[in-house]
Amino acid sequence: MADFQTSTHRSKWIFTPQDLIEKYKAANQRAKQTLEKYGVTRIEVDADGSLQYPEPQISAKDNAEKRSRPKPLNFEEERFMRSFYEYKIQEVCAAFSFPHKIQATALIYYKRFYLQWSVMEHHPKHIMLTCIYAACKIEENHVSAEELGKGIAQDHQMILNNEMIVLQSLDFDLIVFAPYRSVEGFVDDMEEFCQAKNDRLQMLKDLHKTAKMEVDKTMLTDAPLLFPPGQLALAALRRSNEVHQVLDFERYLSSILSRQDFSHAFSELTESLNAIDSWVMKHQVPTTEDMKHIDRKLKFCLDPSSHDKSKKREKKSKHKSKRSASEMQNLPPGA
Repeated sequence: MADFQTSTHRSKWIFTPQDLIEKYKAANQRAKQTLEKYGVTRIEVDADGSLQYPEPQISAKDNAEKRSRPKPLNFEEERFMRSFYEYKIQEVCAAFSFPHKIQATALIYYKRFYLQWSVMEHHPKHIMLTCIYAACKIEENHVSAEELGKGIAQDHQMILNNEMIVLQSLDFDLIVFAPYRSVEGFVDDMEEFCQAKNDRLQMLKDLHKTAKMEVDKTMLTDAPLLFPPGQLALAALRRSNEVHQVLDFERYLSSILSRQDFSHAFSELTESLNAIDSWVMKHQVPTTEDMKHIDRKLKFCLDPSSHDKSKKREKKSKHKSKRSASEMQNLPPGA
């Protein structure tokens, strides 16, 4: 069985908050520069993983149209867009009745991908589906691209085209560790710690169920990129225990530290758990209404021609409305 302590997950994919900010800002800045230079941010991807970048501006007309170009997404708008589609990963996985390990793996793949890229370069809807497809493969719960695409009315070829760029962006580090298994292990340990019987066993089952829902919330934050899965699991269990009051959690944490070779003290562990709780409490999933303006901006960055089409539709709609109003005024009285 793979071990987290010796994994690439631990050595390469756990960061500091400042690391994440720098990576997100670098990707955002690169996409802004691409938009300024080429007038479009979309990077086309072939099935072999090769990338096709936009053509440079060469005509006077192109240069003259720079003023009318859509504005790029800012740092916060990108964060909202990433967050919105993380929630969609959970929705799609639930719709297909995938186990939690697939959902968690897809989310971690998705988070890692956008440490390398801006949403303005690769649309998060496409990457979301590709990450789910890749997660199904690595977790040996294979679902064909055709079946996945058909299930949510998306072109499966897009999934296949993006598969290689996703794997490359993950450095092919495909074994990931999610908190759900750690939660199960800790609950089993708690059963022995409490010498649980009868009613207490049922309370532990309820604790376990709530803790899994708490992990679901945690997986939508940046916490999986900042903390090891064991700490994510303990934070979820602590929040769950606040609801069910099954055991003295501080005493349980002390017992863990005394029995295992942890490199950090009790105060350091509780500080990490408090930080994870803070990430969960401040996290908000954007609504569809929140996303309308951001999605429109993203669409124009990826496909500037949609900006002109939108204006034409808007102009045509206004003209039609004016014509209808004029016709109504010309109707005879009583009509």
